[in-house]
Order: sequence, then C-alpha cells, then structure tokens
Amino acid sequence: MSDLATRLAQSTLALCQIPSPIGEERAIADHVERWAHAHFPPREVFRLGHSLVLGSLQDARPTVALVGHLDTVPAHPNDREPRIEGERVFGLGSSDMKGGLAVMMALAEDLPRAQLPVNLVVVLYEREEGPYLESGLGPLFETRPELKRVKFGIAMEPTDGVVQVGCVGSLHVTLKFKGRSAHSARPWQGENAIHKAGPLLARLLALPRREVVQDAFTFYEVMNITKASGGRARNVIPEAFELNLNYRFAPGKTVARAQEDVRELVGDAAEVEFTDLAPSGRVCADNPLFQQLMKLTGLPAASKQAWTDVARFSELGVDAVNFGPGETAQAHQANESAPIPALAVAYEKLATFLKQAG
Repeated sequence: MSDLATRLAQSTLALCQIPSPIGEERAIADHVERWAHAHFPPREVFRLGHSLVLGSLQDARPTVALVGHLDTVPAHPNDREPRIEGERVFGLGSSDMKGGLAVMMALAEDLPRAQLPVNLVVVLYEREEGPYLESGLGPLFETRPELKRVKFGIAMEPTDGVVQVGCVGSLHVTLKFKGRSAHSARPWQGENAIHKAGPLLARLLALPRREVVQDAFTFYEVMNITKASGGRARNVIPEAFELNLNYRFAPGKTVARAQEDVRELVGDAAEVEFTDLAPSGRVCADNPLFQQLMKLTGLPAASKQAWTDVARFSELGVDAVNFGPGETAQAHQANESAPIPALAVAYEKLATFLKQAG
C-alpha cells in the first residue's frame, strides 16, 4: 500500500471514529473546523451551524468546489468498531462519505491553492441524509450567496470511482385511502380501506420503468410503494390505510410536472399529500470544466440513478457532478466499508484535474 493510500486510510478511519448521525454533527464539524484553521487563513473559514465553507469566494479564477456532507445515516445495531482490515476501511460513513471527505481534506492540504489555475473551495454541510428542506446546504447558499459564483462543483458522494452526471429527482407522497370500520366477520357492514388500494397497487405493479435520455446519458423514471400502514386490530375492517409512494424522475422534468404525473396515476383512488419534494439535477455535459475533468482524468462517466445535492446546485444555477471513492453498494449498509486503493485513485485524479484545468 502506498504512503498516500495509507495516509488517506488513516484519515478516513479518524473521521469514522467521530460519530455523526444526522442531527448530531457538532463533534465532526468541530474537528473539521480545527483542521481548517491549520490550513486556511482565518478569513477563509466560515461556519454556519455545523456546516462550513473553506476558501475564498472572491477569487478572479474560476471556482471549483469540492462538496461533501458531514452526517451519516443512524448506526446499524450490527455495526462494529471502525477499523482497517486489509485494503478496506470499515466504519459507518466510510463509503458514504467520509472517505470522500478525507480525499478533499488531503487535496486542500497538499495542493498549492494560490498557484492553481482554478480557485479551490471546500463545502461541507450537515443534515444531508434527511428531507430536502432540512439540508444544511440550503442555509449556506442563503447566507453566502457568493456560492452561486461557483463554476463547477464535485459532490464526493460514493460513485465507485465513476463520474456520475445529473441526478434523478425524488418525490415522497402519502396516499390516504378512506373506508369504514366493521367487524371482520361482517365486512359488508363496512368498507375495507386496504382493499381499496388494490387497483392502484396493481397499476403500479404493471408500470414499467420509463427510460429518458439526456445528452446521451440514460435515466429511469420509477414509482414504488416504500411504506404501508393501516388497520387497528386483527378482527376489525380497517377504516384507513396509508401508502408512501416514492417517485424518481429524470433530469429536465420539473417538480410541478412530476407532481402531475402522480396525480394522473392516482386519480380519485386516494387523497394525495406531497411530503418531500426534491428536484432533479441538470446534466452539465456542456460545462467546459466538466469536459476538462473527463479529458484530463480519463474517468468514465455515467448517469446518477439516485438523488444527490447536485440537484440543489442545479436549482441555484451551479453545474455539478458526483464523483467519489466510496462504493454505492456499501452506502447505508451494516458494517460499511470503503476500498483504500480507491481513495488514492480519487486523490490523484482530482489533483491532476485541479492542477491543469481552467
């Protein structure tokens, strides 16, 4: 294992040893802020809550932002202590996305930022793993509107070392079915709310994924029921039943149009309540810095068939992509791990880009 890989592994391990489940990011934000004061001038360290912007937003050079969230999902009961075994770092958040954070921090330490052809900024924020409106990235943009000057963002989410462009939008919708209770031995005296959901569930079962191509990148629009609740006793006909519908929609479709898709599917079968509305992210294939990233690094590119904060950047007029050393299959898993060689590869690819782009 190279010295670089060993260093990045140890840094990732140290970050994993600081628990930061969503809503509990203070300790890791304090850790990163102490690190930042050792490597950035005081005027270039900005903290809001448990989110940080590191670097200058007034530089004349085109600004490239390395972006990452400090939080993880809640710990799994079967998680073990963070550790290094062989060529992997084990620990909650190692792939999603403390390995990416370690790479960002190392690049900020090592690169001669004042001599780069681009202006390097690091953006770290809280509460990414929750609802769209609760993310710490929104308040950062409100407080530091200069962030809208960023020419290109790289969200270091786990991507298996592939540059992933755009991202699908995500709606969460509560579908409410109403009935009338009765004794289960005499169901004709009531109206079964769970049974009323049957026709809609059958439509969803038969609904194929819809392929959408944007700038040669393929995305899939899908609707799925992810939660169900109803019934209050084994011998009572349920008078109410609720389903959570999650709709993932392709770049280029607005949230309003996606809401109409849901209404058209449901019709008058249920009451519709939208509970979380996250837009899709633009495919920025025409961005010159994206084109340079691909040319200088030789990295493969693919569509992002998931939601990330690339969407929030898109909403604010900032082009961004996803690229990180973490493994997508490890995100949110028990006993999560990240491949150490991939940390070094991500560092080297981004260093090449940052030293030559502009």
